[in-house]
Amino acid sequence: MTETLENIKLVSVPEIAPATDEDVIAYLRYSHKIAEYAVLAEGHVFILNICQQLGLTVSDEELQTAGDAFRLEHKLIGVPETLAWLQQQRITVEDWSKGIRLELLTKKLKEHLFGDAIDGHYLSNRQHYERVALSQILVSDLTEAKKVTYAIQESNESFCALALEYSKGKQSKQNGGFVGVRFLSELMPEIVQAISQAKEGEAIGPIQTKLGYHILRIEKRFPAEFSESREQVLKHLFQNWLANTTPTFRTEQHQ
Repeated sequence: MTETLENIKLVSVPEIAPATDEDVIAYLRYSHKIAEYAVLAEGHVFILNICQQLGLTVSDEELQTAGDAFRLEHKLIGVPETLAWLQQQRITVEDWSKGIRLELLTKKLKEHLFGDAIDGHYLSNRQHYERVALSQILVSDLTEAKKVTYAIQESNESFCALALEYSKGKQSKQNGGFVGVRFLSELMPEIVQAISQAKEGEAIGPIQTKLGYHILRIEKRFPAEFSESREQVLKHLFQNWLANTTPTFRTEQHQ
C-alpha cells in the first residue's frame, strides 16, 4: 500500500482547467441532464417572446432596484464582493443582468395574466393554500418503510435519528427529517390526502408515491392567509398555464 502511494506521488498530476461552456454542455449531455435544462431554457425563451408580444418591459430603474435588492440579500455590499461572486458563478455582469430582467418580466407576466383572477381563485381553493411544517423519511423499499414506521409508532424511536439513518431524501436526511413549511398546493396529491386528517406530532405512513415510500409527520399547521399566499397563488396559476399552453413546458409542480 505504501509503495502504491509513493508511486502516485511520482505521477505528475495536471492542473484542472476551468470548464468551458462547451464542456458544461457536453457534461449535461452525457450525464443525461440535457433534456431537463433544455426544457427550462425553452420556457425562458417562451416567456420572453410572450412578454414581447404583450409589450411588457423592464425599465432601467426597475432593473437597478432589483439589482440592489439582490446584492443586499446576498451580502454583496461593494464592488469587490460583487465581482468575486460573479467570478465564483462563472458569469458576466451582462449574464447577471439578463437573469434579473427575466425574473422581473416573469413577475409582470404573472400579474398581467392572473392578477385580476387571484381573489376568486383563492376564495374557491382556499384549502390548497394552507401551510404545514412537515417532516418526512423517504425510503425506496416497502419492507424498510414498514420497519421505520413501526419503530416510530410502536417503539417511540426518534423520528430525527431515523431520518438521519434511513432517509434517501437529501433535504430530510440533512435536517433530521424536517423539509420545511410547505403550501399544500406544493405537495403531491398522495401526500395531501394522507395528511389531511393528521394531527400535529402524529407520524403516518408509509405513503407510496413515484419517489418511494414516505413516513410523514406534521409538526405544525398554519391556516391560509391571503397576504402570505398571494405569491403562491400566482405561482400555481402560472405553472398550470405554462403546462397547459404546450406539453413542452409541463413541469413537476409537486415536490
